[in-house]
Amino acid sequence: MTGIWCIRADAGKYAQAFLNGAYAGIGWERMADLSGVLSRDDLYPLYRAAYPEDESKIVVGQQVGQLARFVIDMKAGDTVITPDANTELLHHGIVEPDPSYFYMPNDPACRYPHRRRVKWSAQPLLRSGLSVPLQNTLRSSLTIFGISQIDEVLQLTGQGSLSPAPHTGAYDPYKAVLDQILTLDDKEFEILVGHLLTALGFEGSEVVGKVGDGGVDATGELNIANLAKVKVFVQAKRYKVGTKISASTVRQLRQAIPFGGQGAFITTAGFQKAAFDVALEPGFPRIGLINGSQLVDLLVEHWGDIPSEFKDRLGLKSGLVLA
Repeated sequence: MTGIWCIRADAGKYAQAFLNGAYAGIGWERMADLSGVLSRDDLYPLYRAAYPEDESKIVVGQQVGQLARFVIDMKAGDTVITPDANTELLHHGIVEPDPSYFYMPNDPACRYPHRRRVKWSAQPLLRSGLSVPLQNTLRSSLTIFGISQIDEVLQLTGQGSLSPAPHTGAYDPYKAVLDQILTLDDKEFEILVGHLLTALGFEGSEVVGKVGDGGVDATGELNIANLAKVKVFVQAKRYKVGTKISASTVRQLRQAIPFGGQGAFITTAGFQKAAFDVALEPGFPRIGLINGSQLVDLLVEHWGDIPSEFKDRLGLKSGLVLA
């Protein structure tokens, strides 16, 4: 079974060193060469000797668990993902054939001494192009952790899929839900997006779309535990499934975002590659791009917070299957 792993590079600080050196690394600098470790049980005495101050069984178990994933569980042919310092970019590569583990202390380019040889792809993934469940998985605070959305990662990285090829005419749950959403008129869709913003935690969500609004259909403010506030200006547009929204359309929304705000473009369709470049262009307000599949993911996650009249109007029940 192919494994998919995320390995953090200190908030992307060492991501370029990973790419330049063709490896992925982890810290625990007090621990020496682990190439002779064969089991998780072997790691416990080594860890306790190196970090005697960690007396909690929970802490020791978590730390040993991460070391075991890197040294023992990760196999040749597995896929590794590491976030860049630019958090929108995710580098990915394949673990080289064994022996891929090596130990390199005192490297001025990267302080992580425990390493696995990785053949990195030249083309990173965009975080905004991932499904919502995969984006949520990548929020884990662990240094190294497994990713359960294996098929999605294999497809995104051009490695195919573990699932058998679908039969022609097979039921597509995403398209089925989007077809129901497309029965809404423009104003109803904007109101649905407003309810979704509220479900996501935005306060004062308001549908403001009207003729000559400059592309802004809804607004809301996210207050993150009084640590930060984000004002978002949203364009919500229904497009035929399979349509690709252009960079110029996204750029029009950017012109309507005031200083200090951020944007979001929520649609039933998809986006051209150039649209992502515009959405993340340095020096301009960031614009989050939510395509049709991601919209369905968000609705599944927050369906319980959507008003019953919309559930009835769409003819969908919990799990977003046809009622």
